[in-house]
Amino acid sequence: MSFLYKSEPVRGARWAELFAAQTPEIDFHIWPSTGDPAQVRYLAAWQPPENLADTFPNLELVFSIGAGVDQFDLSCIPAHIPVVRMVEAGLVAGMVEYATLAVLAAHRDWITYAAQQREGVWKPMPVRTASSRRVGVLGMGVLGKAVLEKLHGFGFQCAGWSRSEKDMPGIECFAGEDGLQDFLARTDILVCLLPLTAETRGILSRQLFQHLPQGAVLINLGRGDHLVEADLLDALDRNQLSAAILDVCRVEPLPQNHPIWQHPRVMLTPHIASMTQPDTSAEAVLDNLRRHREGLPLVGLVDRERGY
Repeated sequence: MSFLYKSEPVRGARWAELFAAQTPEIDFHIWPSTGDPAQVRYLAAWQPPENLADTFPNLELVFSIGAGVDQFDLSCIPAHIPVVRMVEAGLVAGMVEYATLAVLAAHRDWITYAAQQREGVWKPMPVRTASSRRVGVLGMGVLGKAVLEKLHGFGFQCAGWSRSEKDMPGIECFAGEDGLQDFLARTDILVCLLPLTAETRGILSRQLFQHLPQGAVLINLGRGDHLVEADLLDALDRNQLSAAILDVCRVEPLPQNHPIWQHPRVMLTPHIASMTQPDTSAEAVLDNLRRHREGLPLVGLVDRERGY
């Protein structure tokens, strides 16, 4: 019985150490080494190998190295094999840090001050209290809830939107298509933490932006394909949006000739908002392996119909 890891090899080496200490009965292989393919019961990958079912006929469980599974072609994974996305403390903590930094930067006009510094302009902006600023988070999964909880502690007026009904103390919750416009209308700083699905692809578009208050700020921490980049640039040029903070793009790395690079009201980072940490991610996978063996519910089990 073996476990196959197909992702960043340095992290894989640390996983191998932890597996050896805690589950010595499971052989651990780092791609492209697979050992006997018939012995592979578990796979963790950013993108699974091709011909998965034929190559590993006894596969029981597939883990995504990331928080989502939009990079998987789920149709190539047999329906009887559970797919599990990464839910681990290090990934959540990193996203909370970045989202907090981004919201505070938007709240305190950091992008405006950076532009003024480049131009040699000394011009103080009015300072608003957190309690006067309305923050909205698209997506109330594990990451969205953790971000909302932290931002609520700063005193922001916090709201969340999700596909289905959610409830959080101190958070105004909206759900479904019927609740989206009301959610947007009360949001000054919009944070996207949605999973990428057929329904959410291109959701950050002109149609959505027009329902935000004029001068709102967009923070996209989900996936690049959530955003229609041409619509963002148009919204900035029309002052429908005052600024944007982007950690993800449709094409990564962003092409050198793309106008986002030089836009004075866009802050861009290279998809680094959060990353799975070697020790905590390995512990999360090991915990799910124990759950699988004992017939317990898996943490992060993907609903194939929803895509997350």
